[in-house]
Amino acid sequence: MPEGRSHFAVGLSLVCLLAVAALCAPVLATHCPYAPAPEKSLLPPGQEHLFGTDRLGRDVFSRVIFGSRASLAVGGLSVLMAVGIGTAVGATAGYYGGVTDALLMRLADVILSFPSFFLVLLMVSLFEPHFWLVVAVIGCTGWPATARLVRGEFLRLRETDFASAARLSGASDSRVIIRHLLPNALGPILVSATVSVPAAILTEAGLGFLGLGVQPPVPTWGNMLRDAQNYIRHAWWYATFPGLFIFTSVFSFYLLGEAMREALNPSSGKNKSYA
Repeated sequence: MPEGRSHFAVGLSLVCLLAVAALCAPVLATHCPYAPAPEKSLLPPGQEHLFGTDRLGRDVFSRVIFGSRASLAVGGLSVLMAVGIGTAVGATAGYYGGVTDALLMRLADVILSFPSFFLVLLMVSLFEPHFWLVVAVIGCTGWPATARLVRGEFLRLRETDFASAARLSGASDSRVIIRHLLPNALGPILVSATVSVPAAILTEAGLGFLGLGVQPPVPTWGNMLRDAQNYIRHAWWYATFPGLFIFTSVFSFYLLGEAMREALNPSSGKNKSYA
């Protein structure tokens, strides 16, 4: 099996497993992820508790499974928002060019000039952290990379024969952009979205670790690591399993994105398909 095809298969399989775990969390969880049981505090992994228990006696396996819901949802929704904004900005800048292009790209440059994580920290710290605020903040600060990519594609596509023919036929600018140019730019946009998900998941985990992400009692991988930081030496399982799930999710989306990038790269000399 070619390397790119195997990367795609492994990445897609892992992503599907994580998605199934998140969707079926109530079925897969062996215990209530919220109910404390002080008499079972910091039990090591065993038959009753597959991943052990935390400082409050809650089942770590159940909390990791439920945590995948919030962590993956934040990653997916924030990237969807960022890609949507970036696509709109990039398409407008690339199609119209001139002053519009210059203004929109300078705005993207301003946002890119700030370290993204610290910009997210600043915005989240100004308001009470909650799920939708985290999604909105990550989404609203993550669009410039997609905007630049889409702009480059539209600068190329607007000069093609089919775009010129559409304009000469009397099609409006919005119709040319949406019906003719955007479908031809979907490949790079999809790749950009896929490779952006790991960064969004890591940002959410970092915010959760600092106490600025989705707030307890809702479990996320990030706030589970925050709870475990004082117990790493004598309760290794407490931080290990949330960390492994973060690593697995980031690794799987990275493999998937890189395989898609390789498949859509015109310089590869042949048309590859991993579907």
